[in-house]
Amino acid sequence: MKIDKELEKLLKKAEKPARYIGGELNSAVKDPASVSLRFGFAFPDTYEIGMSYMGMQILYSILNSHDDIYCERVFAPAMDMEEMMRREGRELFTLETFTPVKELDMLGFTLQYELSYTNVLNMLELGGIPLRREERDDSWPVIVGGGPCAFNPEPLADFFDVFLIGDGEELLPKVCLAKAECSSKEEFLRKICALEGVYVPGFYRPVYGKDGIIEEIRRLEPEAPERVRKAVWEDLETAPFPEKLIVPFIETVHDRAVVETFRGCTRGCRFCQAGMIYRPVRERSREKIEGTAEAQLAATGHDELSLLSLSTSDYSEFEALATELMEVCGKKNTALSLPSLRLDSFSFKVLDEIQKYRKSGLTFAPEAGSQRLRDIINKNIREEDILEAVRQAVELGWEHIKLYFMTGLPYETYEDLEGIGDIVRKLMDINFSVRGRKGGRFRITVSVSNFVPKAHTPFQWAPQDSPEELMKKHDHIGRSLKIKGVTYNYHETETSVLEAVLARGDRRIGAVIERAHELGCKFDSWSEHFKGELWKQAFKETGTDPEFYAGRERGQEEILPWDIIDPLVSKDFLREENARAAAAAVTPDCRKGCVSCGVNRYAVCFKGVKGAAHV
Repeated sequence: MKIDKELEKLLKKAEKPARYIGGELNSAVKDPASVSLRFGFAFPDTYEIGMSYMGMQILYSILNSHDDIYCERVFAPAMDMEEMMRREGRELFTLETFTPVKELDMLGFTLQYELSYTNVLNMLELGGIPLRREERDDSWPVIVGGGPCAFNPEPLADFFDVFLIGDGEELLPKVCLAKAECSSKEEFLRKICALEGVYVPGFYRPVYGKDGIIEEIRRLEPEAPERVRKAVWEDLETAPFPEKLIVPFIETVHDRAVVETFRGCTRGCRFCQAGMIYRPVRERSREKIEGTAEAQLAATGHDELSLLSLSTSDYSEFEALATELMEVCGKKNTALSLPSLRLDSFSFKVLDEIQKYRKSGLTFAPEAGSQRLRDIINKNIREEDILEAVRQAVELGWEHIKLYFMTGLPYETYEDLEGIGDIVRKLMDINFSVRGRKGGRFRITVSVSNFVPKAHTPFQWAPQDSPEELMKKHDHIGRSLKIKGVTYNYHETETSVLEAVLARGDRRIGAVIERAHELGCKFDSWSEHFKGELWKQAFKETGTDPEFYAGRERGQEEILPWDIIDPLVSKDFLREENARAAAAAVTPDCRKGCVSCGVNRYAVCFKGVKGAAHV
């Protein structure tokens, strides 16, 4: 469909009009009148960020492969465009047909990070859609949520009709086709609530005690399951993956061809939500990966190829895959990006080959400054591994190393923090020993983030440090890093505390989010837009204590807001891992033997993994 004259006037004044015009190579073109259901895939951030999210490309391709479904894209307009839209009375629209989102049958938000929640409400408001579920009758689109944050859906439960938990490749089309067959929202929700991965928040109600802690999660409808088990596509080899990616008109955060090698993680870091909720590990075959990569490069013209997984070099045939992809990319004069590598001798050979002429920075994530704390968080890496990896990097010519650490971790001491400076000094000494005392232009960037306890992890019960304590720790680390050639960055404390509140919140947090939205909060993950004082006002006006959610240690037997969701990893396993953390006991990588996390009760572990020790 063509851009109308009113929208054309706005676009002429917009900072980046290409964010809003659609029509990119490989975007879907259908006649809206010929389909049974129109679905809006909404990313609650700007176009450049949303178009870098591979999950959107996957689900967009799958939905549009159905003749009866038209999936269109919706992004949060940037500040300048939103201001003009509000002034001119222009409602939020889709990129494919410029249709107001309130005219769609379903509007689905991917929830990738908690600090996007006010953007969700802002987009509903911009679309002229009532925010609260109870205010929307059958004339409004069904509002759907999914993604990692849906594993604790409760803070947004009053705004969404349904949440989809887990893999969406099969589940989302089923839900869309069911909606097309139903004459009312009530009929639709009752029909889909028995599907694995479907959580209908209106069918449940939390009951709170006098102390504010949940006493019961009450089922209101007999059709609703006691717990919602996440959806799993077990055989990743058969999972659809797009070969014709949408090619943006403007530069995006990750503007490249991308192929997923495997899903899940076996390392078991105790702070990491992704490592728990994306189990079991499933792999695509090397042939499938290579074929998809070549097809994507041919269909898009991208000059860079990247592999997608939580830990690239954990792929069982990594050496053969990396070698062959280097050959493919070399012939096509295409850059190859291999993120999240295990820095062993082969990985360094690969990195040296693909960055032969221009060596960008290498990234290491020790996470903690002492071996004791690394054992507590189950980061299976030793200091000698880090030192040896950097030695190899320096010998091969790398001049910039990035190190990622966390502070505020459970059982952390100031001695652990001082270990960060000790590691950095040892790395500087390695550079001097290899290159002489002048040391070349060697630089180290140290970035420190704040620990945020997340649902469905062994640390889900742990308190977060107070803002004052986190700042003291940042200052302490900073004093130990006053070293020539070292740059020190740390994450802002206010946003980390807010993230913890939203990550571990219950339904009562919805009122805080709504009030913050009313006060003007949006783009909270952007430091230039975050309004901490307005969030404090929202907490105060709603009578909500953020400390109750962020800084309170949860009881091991406490009913948690997210207990309604079954991620397949058992709560007993999380308790055991929590106890092992207290004892600084390491749990081995489960590729070396099953650690009984509970996933294999319901799903096949290591599907498609070559040489897997167990299945």
